[in-house]
Amino acid sequence: MFDVVILTDSRYINPKKSNQLIENVLLEDQLVGDALEKIGLRTTRKAWDDSNFDWKSTKYALFRSTWDCFDRFEEFSKWFQQTKELTRFINSYELVSWNIDKHYLNNLQQKAVNIPKTLFIEPDSQINLKHAIDQAKQHLGFKSEHLVLKPCIAGGARHTYKFHIDEWEKHNTTFQKLTAVEALMLQEFQKNIVEHGEISVVMFNGTYAHSILKVAQPGEFRVQDDYGGSIYDYQPSKEEIDFVKQVLNASPDMPIYARVDIFRDNDDNLALAELEIFEPELWFRRYPKAADIFAQGVKDSLFPI
Repeated sequence: MFDVVILTDSRYINPKKSNQLIENVLLEDQLVGDALEKIGLRTTRKAWDDSNFDWKSTKYALFRSTWDCFDRFEEFSKWFQQTKELTRFINSYELVSWNIDKHYLNNLQQKAVNIPKTLFIEPDSQINLKHAIDQAKQHLGFKSEHLVLKPCIAGGARHTYKFHIDEWEKHNTTFQKLTAVEALMLQEFQKNIVEHGEISVVMFNGTYAHSILKVAQPGEFRVQDDYGGSIYDYQPSKEEIDFVKQVLNASPDMPIYARVDIFRDNDDNLALAELEIFEPELWFRRYPKAADIFAQGVKDSLFPI
């Protein structure tokens, strides 16, 4: 019987080739596994789609590097639904189900958390991109001439597009193809993310752990390293940490681990880009001691004496 299974995807189980991404994943998962073992928890590491593993044989399954789930979302969703009957998840099934769909941003905004102006376009809305832009201007007060379009369920900047409002026809075919099957978000482009970066604040059980500043490469608007982004150590201000705590307190439940991505919006106010409580990169390789803090938090929360 295992206490915790560390969840990854099959690309990171005994990979035949290596690159920086794979090395980072293996190191981060090892740091977490070692930290959990060091405090007496029995662990193993499995791909989420491992059909040979008995999920009843572990008390918890911890999401870490399940980064193929959005490319196989229907398959993943079926597994997620079935496996919740066999074990418990870290973070919880309820929290992950809420967080995996970016409609959660609307939930948080209703609790006074500042987010970018966002128009949610539901599946089969039967409108074109120009109509969506007009709605955003009329009902949400969009002012920027540059907009960003992205799916509500996605990761790694999948189908994320930045465009000028005059270029709507160029993206309309993609827009209508996507809205036929999934919900999208239309947001104002946030110039401060490009100019000053996006801050990722890592929190364990609501307590500050460490932070990273993500900066896009010149000419790019996406800060992910997949698109050439760079990361730097960062010390958030009290105002920034207080805002992050506001975000977590507005969530349905306090996550055991969370990455809160924040920035200054076009009005220079702190805003939430994303709350990641599913399978975010947490940069344990830059802060190895954080793995020990995280592991102790898991034990204290889920394995009380």
